[in-house]
This record gives sequence, structure tokens and C-alpha cells, in this order.
Amino acid sequence: MSGPHQNYRLLIDGDLVTTAATIDVINPATGEAFAQAPDAGAAELDRAVAAATRAFPGWRDTPIAERKRAVLAAADTIEAHAEELALLFTLEMGRPHIGSQREFVRAVDWTRGMAQWDLPVEVTEENDAHRVEVHRVPLGVVAGLVPWNFPVVLGMFKLVPPLIAGNTVVIKPSPFTPLCTLRIAELIKDHFPAGVVNVLSGGDDLGPLITAHPGFAKITFTGSTETGRKIAAAAAGDLKRMTLELGGNDAAIVLDDADVESVAPRIFLGAYGNTGQICVATKRLYVHDAIYDAFRDKLHALIQAGKVGDGREEGVMFGPLQNKRQYDRVRALVDDARAEGLRVLEGAAVPERGYFVPLTLVDNPPEQSRVVQEEAFGPVLPMMRFSSDDEVVERANASSYGLGGSVWSGDTARAVGIAHRLETGCVWVNENTGISHLTPQAGTKQSGLGVESGLVGLLEYTRPKAIWIAKA
Repeated sequence: MSGPHQNYRLLIDGDLVTTAATIDVINPATGEAFAQAPDAGAAELDRAVAAATRAFPGWRDTPIAERKRAVLAAADTIEAHAEELALLFTLEMGRPHIGSQREFVRAVDWTRGMAQWDLPVEVTEENDAHRVEVHRVPLGVVAGLVPWNFPVVLGMFKLVPPLIAGNTVVIKPSPFTPLCTLRIAELIKDHFPAGVVNVLSGGDDLGPLITAHPGFAKITFTGSTETGRKIAAAAAGDLKRMTLELGGNDAAIVLDDADVESVAPRIFLGAYGNTGQICVATKRLYVHDAIYDAFRDKLHALIQAGKVGDGREEGVMFGPLQNKRQYDRVRALVDDARAEGLRVLEGAAVPERGYFVPLTLVDNPPEQSRVVQEEAFGPVLPMMRFSSDDEVVERANASSYGLGGSVWSGDTARAVGIAHRLETGCVWVNENTGISHLTPQAGTKQSGLGVESGLVGLLEYTRPKAIWIAKA
């Protein structure tokens, strides 16, 4: 099987670069390689960092309005090639085509939104003696490590704010999903001076080389908490700044006055969308005793009706898990639940070839079971009973994670009161999984460090610089 674009190259210092070594890119719907990507190593990394370092002073001194124009031109170019890219996205990521198209709509819209922000200048003092201005200045060269679940949207998270703020960047896509990022780099490279944007694909050895490299001022990463700890340890040696958006085990709380017919379909999409491979997906579901049975039966009917298969096929709603490692992990969680004697409710049968797992609901497992305590990051949802608001808040908060959550109720004030008590960076009330360029996203506990999106997310790529101006 061939992809829509075959010649994939690195972007270093404005040039498209090949490597002798390559990595296979697997179509998760078949489990077979369909393309190869360059496998960058230490030499390519050194070249990219050197190029970004040389380009930094000129980009830093470019007026922010011009930096934003370049970013917006890149967004226009991505939009113009969105259909080509969406076809490639389905091949490497596995998501059904309509979801792949939405990836590019969201990426372009978010980019345009972030380009509306300006860097503020704050006057903290002004008196007869002096005026003090606090400016926001860029950090230098930023490394962006991009995950495989939303490789384009989250790739723009790593690319756009640093560029607007005046930094230069080296982006590394996941080895599982490098192709769209490499193709985008090729398409947008001429919108920026040479060295401002560099893109390196590579295998598992490349990430540690990046996090240990002394040429980076900041590392920004989205992925597992385990990997986040390794990055933090590697970056500590020279005190690199970090933004780490890590794991989550987000709880949805459905109160006794929630309408089953309207809420269950939204929980269904919030839990199983992108085959459960969403950082802020519903991963634990708490439903009040009074409506538990009706809600479980409705949710089970929805998962039975959800078609799982190759994302290129008509009518498919849910694709495979993106890679064999994640497939094995999710299957192990389901097998463990069965071994514990838990009631496992599955949806329709899935293809035998590829990394497919049926949509799965685990009926009222114990709180300490693996399927509740561990983040599945797949189409497996534990659903638990509760009987009081205080009880469910305590259970929802009894997690080492604190990324997101949601509360569902016919009484908005009651739901908002519970939302205030949840120990997470974001809580949705009667909705879920939304993102906006206007709103900062930040995890607490072991769900990460730093902020993405919003003005605060932009400022993460700057440092404050106070200028004291004496008055004659």
C-alpha cells in the first residue's frame, strides 16, 4: 500500500534532508509498514540546534506582527493541503477519515486563534524617580516533542506559541506518526527564515538526545507521566525550562438528576472518541445509584452500535489503537478485568488484523482494580456506582493524576459546586473534552507542569525582563 506522498525528509536550516537510516511507519489498521521516515541521530540534531541558534537573534528581533503573519501564512498553507494530509493522517494514525479532516480544521483554527495574542508590556512602577517596564522576551531554542494521538493539533501546540513569542524551534514527531509533520514542514518551510523551524523524525534514541542537548532553552512535551519524569531528570542538569502535559485518569460524574438519554451519548463520545486516545477523555465514569442501571444499558447499546474498523472504510466510527505497544497494554487491562471476574460488556466484533480492540465497558469494578486505577488510553471505560456527592468527590480525587474531569447534572449550580472541589486543571460542566485558544490548560499532581493555550500558554515561552528607566 502506498501513501499519498512518499519522499519524506527532515527540515534542517531551511533545507530538506535525507538520512541513510530510516524507520518503518506502520498502518495500525493492518499492522504493516507502508512508508519509511528518516531516522535522525546526533549529527542531524547538532545541525538543527546550530541552525536554530544562528536564526534566533534575527527571529527574536523580527516584530511580533511579522512573526504572526508568518504563522498565519503557514496555517493557510496547511488548510490548502488539508485533504491530502487527512488521507495520510488516516494511514499513519488510524483515525477514520472524518476525524482526520477535523484534526486539520482544529489545528488551523487554533493556530489562527493563538495569533491574536500579543505580548504585554506591564508598567509596574511609575513615579518621580523612575518608570519600570516588564517586557516578555523569548527564551532561545525550544524543543517540541509531539505525541502520536493528536500529532498535528499537538504539533501546532509545540510550534506556534514559541514562534509567536520569538523563539526558534526543533520539532520531533512521534516515531509512530512522523509523516504528516514531515510533510507539513516541507509545505510551510518557505514562510520562515532558514533555521527558525526545524523538524527531525527518528526512533527511540532521538528523544533522549534532545532532552540532554545543552543547546535547548526549553523542552515542551505531551505524553506519559513515566516519560515526563525521564525528561525532567534529563533537563535538570542545565535547568532547562519545561512544559509537560502528561497522563490523566479523568473522572466523569453523572448526578442523580442527569437526563440519561441526552447525557449518555455525550459521555460515549467523550470516552471512546479517537478510540479513547485523548488525554482528557473520560477514563473513569461515576454514575449515581438512582440512574446507574438505565445509564449502563444506554451506554452499552451505544457501544454495540459503534462501528470499529479501518478508517478508510465507509461508516467506520472508531479506528484501531495507534501502535502495537498500546494495543498490548489495553488488551492486558481487559484480560486482567476478566481474570478478576469483573463484568465486561463489549461492543461489536472488530477486525482480526490490525490493532483493534472492541469498545468495552466494565460494569462497577472495585475502586482498586487495575482498570480503574490505571489510565487505559484506549476504548475501555470502567463505570462505577456512587450514592452521595461527598463520596464521589473523594473517590474522583483519590488519584495521582489531575488533568481534567466533568460533572453532569440538571442542576448547573450543584454541578459547578462539585467542579470547584475536583483536583484537576480543567473541569467541564455538562460538556467535555473542549479546547480553546482563549483558555489555558494545565494539569495538577502528576499530570504535568506548565500551561498550554491562552495568553498564559504563550507566556510560557518567554521570560520577564524588567527595565528600570531613571527620570532626570
